[in-house]
Amino acid sequence: MLLVSGISLRRVSKVLRISRTTSARKLLFLGRVAKRELNDSLLHKAKLECVEFDDMETFEHSKCKPLSISLAVESGTRRILGFEVSQMPANGPLAKIAKKRYGRRPDQRLIGRKRLLRFVRKLSKRNVVIKSDENPHYPPLIRELFPRGEHLRYKGRRGCVVGQGELKRGGFDPLFSLNHTAAMFRANVNRLFRRTWCTTKKRESLTAHLALYVVYHNQNLK
Repeated sequence: MLLVSGISLRRVSKVLRISRTTSARKLLFLGRVAKRELNDSLLHKAKLECVEFDDMETFEHSKCKPLSISLAVESGTRRILGFEVSQMPANGPLAKIAKKRYGRRPDQRLIGRKRLLRFVRKLSKRNVVIKSDENPHYPPLIRELFPRGEHLRYKGRRGCVVGQGELKRGGFDPLFSLNHTAAMFRANVNRLFRRTWCTTKKRESLTAHLALYVVYHNQNLK
């Protein structure tokens, strides 16, 4: 409950009067259990008719080492279907600095997206509707994995000034289920807060933390 309520590992340790090492180990253990529980529970649900899919970003250790979180959500219910954490190269002003400090960083986003969408395919009807933004890397991947499905693309919109960047400024948002869920990730998982000194040090810890939140979200927050 503490780990999915916007509280850091250090504060969890203080509240429960246990060591930080114990908290970190428990997080990894609970994350593995949550991942299995998520996969088992989804495989026994009714086949999906409409899915929203996109990436969100965070980083490990430094903003020069960004990570991509590919996320799939059932449209309407906001049930999280899965996620994949992949490393990616820095871009923009940090690209040169990152390459100088850490060398060339492989882009593994395609591998992560494929792994996620292959799992979503097991849960979906053949004519499933996939909604996403206009990222040019999505169409060929979705055509390959969902040949009988329909891919609807929507132009990206600017995020709200107040609150989380995933929530869009007023009006109808065709990707509301996904954007709202991504904002809830940032509101409830401490290491994803927009402005914080709590950052991810290891990718496996981020994966475990997200798995734990996903199970809690699907069971209690939808």
